[in-house]
Amino acid sequence: MSLWTVLTKGNSIPRGDSPGQRLAVWWGYRLANRHKNVTVAKSAKISPEAKISPRNGAIKIGENCSIALGAIVQGNVTIGENSSIQAYTILVGYGDPQDDQGRISIGNGVRIAPQVMMIAANHVFRDPDRPIHGQGIEFGPIVIEDDVWIGGRANIMAGVTIGKGSVIGAGAVVTRDIPPYSVAVGVPAKVIKTRR
Repeated sequence: MSLWTVLTKGNSIPRGDSPGQRLAVWWGYRLANRHKNVTVAKSAKISPEAKISPRNGAIKIGENCSIALGAIVQGNVTIGENSSIQAYTILVGYGDPQDDQGRISIGNGVRIAPQVMMIAANHVFRDPDRPIHGQGIEFGPIVIEDDVWIGGRANIMAGVTIGKGSVIGAGAVVTRDIPPYSVAVGVPAKVIKTRR
């Protein structure tokens, strides 16, 4: 059992209800901000057990966001206000800070459940006579608009936009854009109804 588990009383999402939880949030904030291309709003709560690294990109985390233990946020990632990233979710953006080609952009009021995966690139594999690792990668920005809920273990593929107010079912694999206020489920994800 880690020290953080004891101090946070086993909560995966960072909270500030007890002195131990406040210490964990304080330390998580400082660990994230130690990188020069990471900007974290003062009111954001980040688990000290989250992995925050801009690599060659930049990370921006807005007001009142929370990032749970085990979450990985790497590369070019922007998270708006009042959004939460639950335990063991993986967000991997690509490119440098001025390059939106491989950026993951998450809006305001977004809820991302545990073990969701978003990777804003794919390996190129067009030539069957060359090894895949030698063919490079293609970037594709991922955009999650405001007030979206993404269920556990969903995969959001490179180049996808999920429209405002949408719900993505648990385990869905989203390979195409989802219109605003849609409910989408399945592999590949299909819109099954509208919330309007």
